[in-house]
Amino acid sequence: MSLKYCQGPDCHSYDTGDRLKGTKPNKTYQTRRRSRLLFDEFCDRRCFEDWFRKYGKQGVNHFGRRTEVKHLTEKNAWRKNYNYHHDRPYDYYAVNTITKEQRPLTESQYDDSTYTLNTGE
Repeated sequence: MSLKYCQGPDCHSYDTGDRLKGTKPNKTYQTRRRSRLLFDEFCDRRCFEDWFRKYGKQGVNHFGRRTEVKHLTEKNAWRKNYNYHHDRPYDYYAVNTITKEQRPLTESQYDDSTYTLNTGE
């Protein structure tokens, strides 16, 4: 099932020309198609914010509310990065955001979303 319409709960109620559809005596405001540019399931930021105000707390409660502080330590501070070169291959590396230590990576390690040097929390 492809949801091609904005998921904003009040999208149809906003008075804009592109929402007004139908022939002259039967014109109605209708939900817009969703945008693929910035808001994957919504037509604009206003509809996204309407949805979040209505369902955000329910979503956080459903998927799990944080009950403990998380810490960034030397063990879990590794991030992937690269240097762009227009005339030769990129330099891929992992950098520790706390110690600033850098370690080289291969392109396949960089592209692998499960590969990490993180060993801590």
